[in-house]
Amino acid sequence: MTDNKTWTERSRLLWGDERIDELSKAHVLLVGLGGVGGMTAELLVRGGIGRLTIVDADTIQPSNINRQLVATHSHIGEPKAQVLATRLLDINPQLQLEVIQDFLKDENMVELLDRHAYDFVVDAIDSLSPKVYLIALCKQRGLAIVSSMGAGAKSDPTQIHQSDLSKSYNCALARSLRKRLRKLGITRGVPVVFSSELPDEEAVIEIQGEQCKRSTAGTISYMPALFGCQLAAYVLRHLTLTPKQGA
Repeated sequence: MTDNKTWTERSRLLWGDERIDELSKAHVLLVGLGGVGGMTAELLVRGGIGRLTIVDADTIQPSNINRQLVATHSHIGEPKAQVLATRLLDINPQLQLEVIQDFLKDENMVELLDRHAYDFVVDAIDSLSPKVYLIALCKQRGLAIVSSMGAGAKSDPTQIHQSDLSKSYNCALARSLRKRLRKLGITRGVPVVFSSELPDEEAVIEIQGEQCKRSTAGTISYMPALFGCQLAAYVLRHLTLTPKQGA
Protein backbone atom coordinates (compact mmCIF):
# COMPACT_ATOMS: atom_id res chain seq x y z
CA MET A 1 0.00 0.00 0.00
CA THR A 2 1.26 3.48 -0.87
CA ASP A 3 1.95 5.47 2.29
CA ASN A 4 0.39 8.86 2.96
CA LYS A 5 3.58 10.86 2.43
CA THR A 6 4.13 9.32 -1.00
CA TRP A 7 0.76 10.09 -2.58
CA THR A 8 0.57 13.55 -0.98
CA GLU A 9 4.11 14.44 -2.09
CA ARG A 10 3.04 17.14 -4.57
CA SER A 11 0.60 18.68 -2.08
CA ARG A 12 3.34 18.81 0.54
CA LEU A 13 5.65 20.48 -1.95
CA LEU A 14 3.08 23.28 -2.33
CA TRP A 15 1.72 23.64 1.20
CA GLY A 16 4.31 21.92 3.42
CA ASP A 17 4.14 18.96 5.80
CA GLU A 18 2.43 20.82 8.65
CA ARG A 19 -0.55 21.97 6.61
CA ILE A 20 -1.09 18.62 4.89
CA ASP A 21 -0.79 16.77 8.20
CA GLU A 22 -3.39 19.17 9.60
CA LEU A 23 -5.78 18.26 6.80
CA SER A 24 -5.25 14.56 7.47
CA LYS A 25 -6.72 15.08 10.95
CA ALA A 26 -9.71 17.15 9.81
CA HIS A 27 -13.27 15.82 9.71
CA VAL A 28 -15.60 17.21 7.03
CA LEU A 29 -19.34 16.58 6.68
CA LEU A 30 -20.60 16.72 3.09
CA VAL A 31 -24.33 16.62 2.39
CA GLY A 32 -25.43 16.02 -1.20
CA LEU A 33 -23.47 13.94 -3.72
CA GLY A 34 -24.77 15.13 -7.08
CA GLY A 35 -22.76 16.93 -9.73
CA VAL A 36 -21.49 19.48 -7.22
CA GLY A 37 -21.10 17.31 -4.14
CA GLY A 38 -19.48 14.34 -5.85
CA MET A 39 -16.69 16.49 -7.23
CA THR A 40 -16.30 18.25 -3.89
CA ALA A 41 -15.88 14.92 -2.11
CA GLU A 42 -13.21 13.68 -4.50
CA LEU A 43 -11.17 16.88 -4.33
CA LEU A 44 -11.37 16.99 -0.53
CA VAL A 45 -9.99 13.45 -0.36
CA ARG A 46 -7.31 14.08 -2.99
CA GLY A 47 -6.48 17.27 -1.06
CA GLY A 48 -5.70 15.23 2.04
CA ILE A 49 -8.82 15.37 4.23
CA GLY A 50 -8.45 12.40 6.55
CA ARG A 51 -12.01 11.94 7.78
CA LEU A 52 -15.18 12.41 5.78
CA THR A 53 -18.88 11.84 6.38
CA ILE A 54 -20.94 11.78 3.18
CA VAL A 55 -24.74 11.91 2.99
CA ASP A 56 -27.05 11.19 0.06
CA ALA A 57 -30.17 9.05 -0.38
CA ASP A 58 -30.33 8.97 -4.19
CA THR A 59 -29.50 6.25 -6.67
CA ILE A 60 -27.71 6.86 -9.97
CA GLN A 61 -30.05 7.62 -12.87
CA PRO A 62 -29.40 7.92 -16.63
CA SER A 63 -30.07 11.67 -16.42
CA ASN A 64 -27.10 12.01 -14.03
CA ILE A 65 -24.53 10.83 -16.57
CA ASN A 66 -23.99 14.22 -18.21
CA ARG A 67 -22.49 15.77 -15.07
CA GLN A 68 -22.05 13.49 -12.04
CA LEU A 69 -18.69 11.95 -11.20
CA VAL A 70 -19.93 8.47 -10.28
CA ALA A 71 -22.69 8.29 -12.90
CA THR A 72 -21.84 5.69 -15.53
CA HIS A 73 -24.01 3.18 -17.34
CA SER A 74 -22.56 0.32 -15.31
CA HIS A 75 -23.72 1.95 -12.04
CA ILE A 76 -27.29 2.92 -12.96
CA GLY A 77 -29.65 2.09 -10.11
CA GLU A 78 -26.90 1.87 -7.49
CA PRO A 79 -26.71 4.22 -4.46
CA LYS A 80 -24.58 7.28 -5.21
CA ALA A 81 -23.09 7.27 -1.72
CA GLN A 82 -21.90 3.67 -1.94
CA VAL A 83 -20.43 4.02 -5.44
CA LEU A 84 -18.62 7.19 -4.43
CA ALA A 85 -17.39 5.57 -1.20
CA THR A 86 -15.65 2.82 -3.18
CA ARG A 87 -13.95 5.44 -5.35
CA LEU A 88 -12.84 7.58 -2.40
CA LEU A 89 -11.34 4.63 -0.54
CA ASP A 90 -9.45 3.65 -3.68
CA ILE A 91 -7.95 7.16 -3.71
CA ASN A 92 -7.00 7.00 -0.03
CA PRO A 93 -7.40 3.57 1.61
CA GLN A 94 -6.59 5.17 4.98
CA LEU A 95 -9.54 7.57 4.73
CA GLN A 96 -11.91 7.39 7.69
CA LEU A 97 -15.18 7.38 5.78
CA GLU A 98 -18.72 7.34 7.12
CA VAL A 99 -21.48 6.76 4.57
CA ILE A 100 -25.07 7.77 5.32
CA GLN A 101 -27.56 6.75 2.68
CA ASP A 102 -30.54 8.76 3.86
CA PHE A 103 -32.62 11.82 3.00
CA LEU A 104 -32.04 14.36 5.76
CA LYS A 105 -35.09 15.61 7.60
CA ASP A 106 -35.36 17.75 10.72
CA GLU A 107 -34.93 15.02 13.32
CA ASN A 108 -32.06 13.07 11.74
CA MET A 109 -30.27 16.26 10.70
CA VAL A 110 -30.00 17.33 14.34
CA GLU A 111 -28.67 13.89 15.27
CA LEU A 112 -26.16 13.99 12.41
CA LEU A 113 -24.74 17.38 13.38
CA ASP A 114 -24.44 16.42 17.03
CA ARG A 115 -22.83 13.04 16.29
CA HIS A 116 -19.31 14.37 15.69
CA ALA A 117 -17.23 17.52 16.20
CA TYR A 118 -16.91 18.42 12.53
CA ASP A 119 -14.20 20.80 11.41
CA PHE A 120 -16.24 21.87 8.38
CA VAL A 121 -19.65 21.27 6.82
CA VAL A 122 -20.28 21.42 3.07
CA ASP A 123 -23.83 21.97 1.86
CA ALA A 124 -24.32 20.61 -1.66
CA ILE A 125 -28.06 20.04 -1.24
CA ASP A 126 -30.20 21.10 -4.21
CA SER A 127 -33.49 21.40 -2.27
CA LEU A 128 -34.39 24.56 -0.38
CA SER A 129 -35.99 23.37 2.88
CA PRO A 130 -33.24 20.97 4.05
CA LYS A 131 -30.65 23.51 2.87
CA VAL A 132 -32.16 26.21 5.09
CA TYR A 133 -32.34 23.89 8.07
CA LEU A 134 -28.78 22.60 7.70
CA ILE A 135 -27.36 26.12 7.51
CA ALA A 136 -29.44 27.33 10.46
CA LEU A 137 -28.38 24.39 12.63
CA CYS A 138 -24.72 24.92 11.74
CA LYS A 139 -24.96 28.61 12.61
CA GLN A 140 -26.57 27.75 15.95
CA ARG A 141 -23.72 25.37 16.74
CA GLY A 142 -20.92 27.61 15.49
CA LEU A 143 -19.95 25.08 12.83
CA ALA A 144 -18.04 26.35 9.81
CA ILE A 145 -20.11 25.81 6.66
CA VAL A 146 -19.91 26.66 2.97
CA SER A 147 -22.94 26.29 0.72
CA SER A 148 -23.46 25.75 -3.00
CA MET A 149 -26.03 27.78 -4.85
CA GLY A 150 -27.56 26.80 -8.21
CA ALA A 151 -25.38 25.59 -11.07
CA GLY A 152 -28.33 24.79 -13.34
CA ALA A 153 -29.46 26.83 -16.35
CA LYS A 154 -26.02 28.48 -16.49
CA SER A 155 -22.95 27.82 -18.62
CA ASP A 156 -20.37 30.62 -18.19
CA PRO A 157 -17.58 29.40 -15.88
CA THR A 158 -16.07 32.88 -15.59
CA GLN A 159 -19.05 34.08 -13.55
CA ILE A 160 -18.66 31.64 -10.65
CA HIS A 161 -17.78 33.37 -7.37
CA GLN A 162 -17.06 32.73 -3.70
CA SER A 163 -18.86 35.27 -1.56
CA ASP A 164 -21.13 35.81 1.42
CA LEU A 165 -24.74 34.85 0.71
CA SER A 166 -25.76 38.45 1.36
CA LYS A 167 -23.67 39.56 -1.63
CA SER A 168 -24.89 36.95 -4.13
CA TYR A 169 -27.08 37.95 -7.08
CA ASN A 170 -28.76 36.57 -10.20
CA CYS A 171 -29.38 33.24 -8.47
CA ALA A 172 -32.96 32.19 -7.69
CA LEU A 173 -31.86 29.62 -5.10
CA ALA A 174 -29.73 32.20 -3.28
CA ARG A 175 -32.59 34.67 -3.32
CA SER A 176 -35.00 32.15 -1.79
CA LEU A 177 -32.38 31.08 0.73
CA ARG A 178 -31.73 34.65 1.84
CA LYS A 179 -35.46 35.19 2.35
CA ARG A 180 -35.90 32.04 4.44
CA LEU A 181 -32.78 32.59 6.54
CA ARG A 182 -33.72 36.23 7.18
CA LYS A 183 -36.85 34.97 8.95
CA LEU A 184 -34.54 32.99 11.23
CA GLY A 185 -32.42 36.05 11.99
CA ILE A 186 -29.54 35.04 9.72
CA THR A 187 -28.60 37.85 7.34
CA ARG A 188 -24.87 37.34 6.81
CA GLY A 189 -21.99 35.05 7.65
CA VAL A 190 -22.89 32.24 5.23
CA PRO A 191 -20.13 31.73 2.63
CA VAL A 192 -21.43 30.47 -0.70
CA VAL A 193 -20.37 29.54 -4.18
CA PHE A 194 -22.70 31.09 -6.76
CA SER A 195 -22.89 32.18 -10.39
CA SER A 196 -23.77 35.75 -11.30
CA GLU A 197 -24.74 34.67 -14.82
CA LEU A 198 -28.40 35.27 -15.64
CA PRO A 199 -30.09 31.87 -15.97
CA ASP A 200 -31.48 30.60 -19.24
CA GLU A 201 -35.19 30.64 -18.40
CA GLU A 202 -35.99 28.18 -21.19
CA ALA A 203 -33.78 25.60 -19.46
CA VAL A 204 -35.97 25.43 -16.34
CA ILE A 205 -39.06 23.20 -16.14
CA GLU A 206 -41.57 22.42 -13.39
CA ILE A 207 -41.55 18.90 -11.94
CA GLN A 208 -43.70 16.81 -9.63
CA GLY A 209 -43.04 13.92 -7.29
CA GLU A 210 -39.66 14.94 -5.88
CA GLN A 211 -39.06 15.85 -2.25
CA CYS A 212 -38.55 19.59 -1.64
CA LYS A 213 -38.19 20.36 -5.36
CA ARG A 214 -40.68 22.12 -7.65
CA SER A 215 -38.47 22.59 -10.69
CA THR A 216 -35.38 21.25 -12.40
CA ALA A 217 -32.88 22.98 -14.66
CA GLY A 218 -30.79 21.96 -17.60
CA THR A 219 -27.10 21.48 -16.87
CA ILE A 220 -23.85 21.14 -18.75
CA SER A 221 -21.01 18.82 -17.73
CA TYR A 222 -18.51 21.31 -16.38
CA MET A 223 -20.61 23.76 -14.34
CA PRO A 224 -21.51 21.53 -11.34
CA ALA A 225 -17.94 20.21 -11.33
CA LEU A 226 -16.55 23.76 -11.18
CA PHE A 227 -18.86 24.59 -8.29
CA GLY A 228 -17.45 21.49 -6.56
CA CYS A 229 -13.91 22.73 -7.24
CA GLN A 230 -14.74 26.05 -5.60
CA LEU A 231 -16.30 24.40 -2.54
CA ALA A 232 -13.34 22.07 -2.05
CA ALA A 233 -10.89 24.95 -2.47
CA TYR A 234 -12.75 27.00 0.12
CA VAL A 235 -12.66 24.19 2.68
CA LEU A 236 -9.05 23.17 2.09
CA ARG A 237 -7.77 26.73 2.24
CA HIS A 238 -9.79 27.73 5.29
CA LEU A 239 -8.76 24.64 7.21
CA THR A 240 -5.08 25.39 6.63
CA LEU A 241 -4.75 29.16 6.52
CA THR A 242 -2.65 30.62 9.30
CA PRO A 243 -3.66 33.88 11.07
CA LYS A 244 -1.06 35.78 9.00
CA GLN A 245 -2.71 34.65 5.77
CA GLY A 246 -6.24 35.57 6.83
CA ALA A 247 -9.37 33.51 7.35
